Amino acid sequence: MIRLGDGGADRVVAVGAHCDDIAIGAGGTLLTLCTARPGVRVDALVLSGGGGAREQEERAALEAFCPGADLRLTVLKLPDGRVPAHWEEAKRAVEELRGRTEPDLVLAPRTDDAHQDHRGLAELMTTAFRDHLVLRYEIVKWDGDLGRPVAYQPLSPETAERKVRLLQEHYPSQRHRAWFDREAFLGLARIRGIECHARYAEAFAVTKLTLNLGG
Repeated sequence: MIRLGDGGADRVVAVGAHCDDIAIGAGGTLLTLCTARPGVRVDALVLSGGGGAREQEERAALEAFCPGADLRLTVLKLPDGRVPAHWEEAKRAVEELRGRTEPDLVLAPRTDDAHQDHRGLAELMTTAFRDHLVLRYEIVKWDGDLGRPVAYQPLSPETAERKVRLLQEHYPSQRHRAWFDREAFLGLARIRGIECHARYAEAFAVTKLTLNLGG
């Protein structure tokens, strides 16, 4: 069943095409969830960046974004920008991830993301996690593909600031990018906060969910 408000999430899956995708798209949500539920299991999969400095950044970052969690991270070595050309390997990794966990919540890219790697991973997730609540995060970038989300996780000012600080601290390889700065991350969080009557928030697309209004 795909449910909303069903007693919290004890098992979470988080996937990204690149190191930093999960933290940018759902870092505040992970901070909020892991702080509220110590010991939550987080199975994370990243398709590219393995075996080098980027993987080291990702491991340190997700440890910080998932405080007190049982974090299980896999970082593959698919070439950046080439996920569609490595479909079989990516699909196998997603299926292996599905085989080792039964999550209450899945955090994944949007199926209409402008980046082909994000979009390819998003499409693979629909084949493996068919009966799960999948929140599809957004990533600010040059393409300008931000849409109109339907689900929001409000963030306290402290959590929003902590997210931005951790991004800057743990991903030094990305600091040269024009969009990788405090104003971009905090500005988007402020806009999403306005949309859900909060100071800050992260926003998600949802393809399908089941309500349980009658208890």
